Amino acid sequence: MIFRIVFLCLILLIIELYTFQVLKTLIKSKPVLFSIQGISILVLIYIVYSVMQFDRSVGQTRQMMVIMGLMLIVYVPKLILTLVLMGEDIFRLGAGTVNYFVDYDKSADFLNSRRKFISQIGLGLAAVPFLSLIYGVTVGKYNYKVIKQRIFFPDLPEAFDGFTITHISDVHSGSFDNPEKINYAIDLVNEQNSDLILFTGDIVNTDAKEMHPWIETFNRIKKHEYGKYSVLGNHDYGEYITWPTEAAKEDNFKAIKSLYGEIGFNLMLNEHTFIQKGDSKIALVGVENWGHNFKQAGDLNKAAGPLTKEDFKILMSHDPSHWEHVVQHDEKHYHLTLSGHTHGMQFGIEIPGYFKWSLAQYVYKQWAGLYENLGRYVYVNRGFGFHAYPGRVGIMPEITVIELKKGVSVA
Repeated sequence: MIFRIVFLCLILLIIELYTFQVLKTLIKSKPVLFSIQGISILVLIYIVYSVMQFDRSVGQTRQMMVIMGLMLIVYVPKLILTLVLMGEDIFRLGAGTVNYFVDYDKSADFLNSRRKFISQIGLGLAAVPFLSLIYGVTVGKYNYKVIKQRIFFPDLPEAFDGFTITHISDVHSGSFDNPEKINYAIDLVNEQNSDLILFTGDIVNTDAKEMHPWIETFNRIKKHEYGKYSVLGNHDYGEYITWPTEAAKEDNFKAIKSLYGEIGFNLMLNEHTFIQKGDSKIALVGVENWGHNFKQAGDLNKAAGPLTKEDFKILMSHDPSHWEHVVQHDEKHYHLTLSGHTHGMQFGIEIPGYFKWSLAQYVYKQWAGLYENLGRYVYVNRGFGFHAYPGRVGIMPEITVIELKKGVSVA
């Protein structure tokens, strides 16, 4: 633990030194220079102090989210400045070595002076994440997008051709701070007029009480003709804080499960049901959380029961790693899996239909949008809410509308 703290302090010291070098190159007024550096040191002290006060029995609070946002806004740009200047230093070191040992010019300085335009380039590059992260905190976290996805299945029952599903995930109600924006998002959900609505977990960050101020708001989600169903996410088990007793933890878990019913959703716990339309039906399967590196309470075999390969099946499973490691290989052939969990890490670059990138892709093979393997599909919702970093950059909060179509895609 001490080694980690010392290592982190060393990294922060290097970052601060390089940042000071940039400011020193660009700002000639010493009072201004040292005022900026003084403010920077005070911000660092505040962040370190706040992190040291973290109480695991309480878990993430709004204050801790503010600290996380502040830390990213301050240190991501500084890290970019550091990398730019370290690159220049490597070049200066190389040039100095060549000059000293090859050109034999002993009169010249071993290291050339730092170039102003390199500092200006570094500052320009650092401004991009700085402004983006501020945008994410002030605007992006509530910049809801309705994403419509049509998926073709050759064996879809004829009666379900054109059937629509609204999919939401990762509400994280404990992070909300703007009732007007949440009501706007609920209006967007209702405007889709889908046949069915599915919610793939994480109603809270940890504690059932987080949802209490929002129950009335989420009860505004209108009844859907074919129902409202949900499953649990990893945060719904309350395992990210230290509880005073196991009984308290269990009581919280029961309360969280009850929350889904309080907002009109049928919570599915390793079980299945049928959606009937006329003489045709499709199976809806819901499992508890199953994550490759998270809680594995999901039991696909128990949930599916007597279902066969021939039954058309939609599976709700919070974590897309379940699809990657288990579902896509299952002999029962799950036609469509709906997941969430990744949030797209709430930070990335996305040009719909052309390009998407996020750090999430280095952790999850399926992290946002639609993926397919041998006729088995998984759709990963980017999340309704936010967690840890109180914002979203590039990867916006999502309300998904999926249309089931009978046939083969010609795209």
